[in-house]
Formats: sequence, C-alpha cells, structure tokens
Amino acid sequence: MRVNKSRWLNIVYFIMCVSCLVYFSTRLVFAGDPSGTVNYGADGSIERLGYSINFTWTLVAAFLIFTMQAGFAMLGGFLQAKNMLGYIAHCFVDGTLGAIVFWVVGFALMFGGSNAAPGLEKGNAFIGFSGFFLSSGSYDVETVMLWLFQMVFVTKAVTIIAGAVAERMKFVPYLIYSSCVCGVIYPIYGHWIWGGGWLSSLPYGAGCVDFSGASVIHTVGGMLALTGAWFLGPRMNKFNPDGSSNAIPGHNINLVVLGTLSLAFGWFAFNAGSTLGATDLRISVIAANTFLGGAAGASVIIFASYIIFGYADIGLSCNGALAGLVGVTGACAYIPPWAAIAIGVLSGIIMWGTVIFVETKLKVDDPLGAVAVHGANGIWGMIAVGIFADGTYGGIRGCITGSLEQLKAQLIGALVAMAWGLCTGALLFWLLKITMGLRVSELVEYEGVDIHLHGSPCYPAQAEITSQLETAEEEETAQRDMTVLK
Repeated sequence: MRVNKSRWLNIVYFIMCVSCLVYFSTRLVFAGDPSGTVNYGADGSIERLGYSINFTWTLVAAFLIFTMQAGFAMLGGFLQAKNMLGYIAHCFVDGTLGAIVFWVVGFALMFGGSNAAPGLEKGNAFIGFSGFFLSSGSYDVETVMLWLFQMVFVTKAVTIIAGAVAERMKFVPYLIYSSCVCGVIYPIYGHWIWGGGWLSSLPYGAGCVDFSGASVIHTVGGMLALTGAWFLGPRMNKFNPDGSSNAIPGHNINLVVLGTLSLAFGWFAFNAGSTLGATDLRISVIAANTFLGGAAGASVIIFASYIIFGYADIGLSCNGALAGLVGVTGACAYIPPWAAIAIGVLSGIIMWGTVIFVETKLKVDDPLGAVAVHGANGIWGMIAVGIFADGTYGGIRGCITGSLEQLKAQLIGALVAMAWGLCTGALLFWLLKITMGLRVSELVEYEGVDIHLHGSPCYPAQAEITSQLETAEEEETAQRDMTVLK
C-alpha cells in the first residue's frame, strides 16, 4: 500500500510540474524576431549574407559538438563490461534531461544581463534574470542559436563527472546531480566569465578570459568530479588494506581509441565554433592550435610510456590527447601555433602526474581520469592564456609580451572555478548522500549496475557466454567432487 501511495504521489507531482511548465510558458509574450525577417537585414543584402554565414557556421558547429556525447560514451571502454550500460545511461541523460533543464532555467541564469542576443537584457554581475524558456524577447533566431550552441557545451561539462563516479553510483541521485549542474552550478560560474559577470570585468589585463571553456567547462567539471568520487568512495578491490592501489582493467580499448578520435574531431567545432561566426578568419588559427595541442599531449605520453614501461600505453596516450585538447581550449584563439605545442606537452605531463597524485595521495578512485584530464588541465589552460597570449587577437597579452596583468586575471579565474566547483560539489553530493544515498549496494556493484539499474547487460551475448562458461565450470566441479567422494 505504501509503495502504491508513493507511486501515485510521484505521478501527481509530475503532472503538476508539467502543468505549471505549460501554463507559465503560454503566459509569456513573444516579442523577439522568431523568423529572422525583421532585424537581420533585407533579403539579398550583404548584411543578410553575413548573418546567414555566421548562423550556419555556429549551428553546424553545435551539431558536431553534440556528437561528442558519443565520444564520451565510448570512453566507457575503460570500465568493466558489467557497468558499461550504466555509464552510457549517464551520458545519455546528460545530453537529454540536462539540455531541458538548461532550456528552462540554466541559460537565463548564465546569459541574462549579457546582451549577447535579444531578450537577454536583465541581470547583474553575479547572475542573469532573462531568457527563461527561450520566451518573450528571447524567442529570437539569434538567441535560440546561442542557446543551442551553449546547450551542447553544458551537456559536455556535466558528462565529465560521469567518468569519475562510474560503476558505483545510483541512477536517481545522478539524475538530480545532472539537473543541478545544468540548471545552477555551471550557469552561474559561466555567467561570471561569459555572461558579462564580475570575473570578465577584473581590473587586470582584459579581465578573465576563457575562449572555449578551460574554466567554465573543464575546471568546474573536474572539481565536481573530484568531490563526487571522494563522497562515493573507491570501487571494490581498488585499494588494499595497506593503502596500495590495484589496476582495474577496462574491457575494450578499441572503444577508448574511437571515442578519443571522435572527441578530437568534435573539438574542432568546440573551439573554432566559439567565434560564433565564420566571418572571423581567426578560425584557421584556432583549429590548428586545437589539433596541435591534442597531438602534442598524445605524443609526449607515447614516448614517455615507451621509455618507462618499454611499450607505448595507448589508453594512457588517449588521455594524453584529451589532456592536450583541454589544455589548449581556453587559449586556442590567443596563442601562436608553437605555444599550442608547448601547452599540449605540459598538459600530457600534468595529466599523468595528477593521475598518480589523485590515486596514491588523495586515495580517490577516478576510473576515467576525469580529474586529471579535465580538472588539472582546465586550471593549466587558464594559466596558459596569461603566459602565451601574443596580443594578436582580442588584445589579450600574456607574459611572452612582457605583461603580467593578464596572468593575474587568469589566476583569479582559475582559483574561483576551483573553489566554486569544490564547494558546490561538496554541498550537492553531501545532501544527496544523507538524503537518498549515493552508492549502490555491494551486491549490485559486484554483479554490475547494468542488470540491476537498467534491466539488461550492455553485451547480452557476452553475458550469455559467461553464464554458459560458469555453468560448465560448476558442472565440472560437481563431477570432480563426486569422483572424490566415491
């Protein structure tokens, strides 16, 4: 009876929420330019052509960035096969439910007051107040375009944490966490950097700048990943009683390599698309720097692992490539190509060192290396702007031009991102832990979250073969025991 009552209460609550959503959406007045026929030039004009080129560039970039969600999902090859579906489910939820939450509230909190597009006029230096539901003045072709581009960004930021909490987190708390990050945590810090907030107005250099998300996406995401993994605790058999750690091999390195290549391809759109227009010819430099950073990060790990282990560790090299891509993300528009190589090399080294530090010193179990790849290199990427920016784009001048002012702003932005991610993450995961619990039971973790939380193994054929092998082994053991008894 209690279960039925709870189920009916959940249904009633859901209906009330949907009803309120529909009601308030219909009460908003449409006042933008939803057809693009009023404010974007006359048909056939040069002005109209410029808008069309930039709209097309930004939208295609958004489409490509969305495909990166598949790349994140394929990184689940680092995990055990019995938990692959659980990880994919997290990635899927981030790209769907997270997007809806960002549409309802996150986008308004992030860009309200920025005047970046029509309908985004209300807000202050700390938070935005306009753009909810993409209604009223924000029901405009330019604002909707900006929302779509920023939506695919937030769904990547929230998925970073999925790799750190994989194989042991309950599904419902993950849904709540994902909604909170997309609706509040990510947008508020994003407002401070990209929404005309206080960090962008610091009295040092050009204020804190972050071209494609070194701090907004990767540092905040990495710090949330660290707190999530810490509150969850390590996986079974990860650490021994003496504190030493054990490697838990993944099940499919092929998927990891394909996922890395897929993410690297999407990263071209991720960074170059952040110009929001193909008429900005700096896109060639941005794209080249993106590639060079990722390639340098992979290369340094390939050589280093060969020297240390006697073989090239391809899985670690994939994380080296992703680290290089993260490291160059914040600076890609402001630096010369040689600096992208330097940033990528240092990113790979930072990634490997952070993996060792997190596991051996902090005793935190991070299955995909999210803290090392994203958190540590997001911080490094912010600092790199203040060091390598050459002043040829946006007037951003780093240490190589003889100025320390930009570095001051970047350090402040990185420290604030760390503090924001750690504090909000700790509060969120603590509340989830004391209210509904974060971690699955030992039985569920032992048998795998796939069958218990999602009703099916990720690889049914493999599960059937494994079951048959176990049955055969049991029969062989029984026959052996009978022989001994006789």
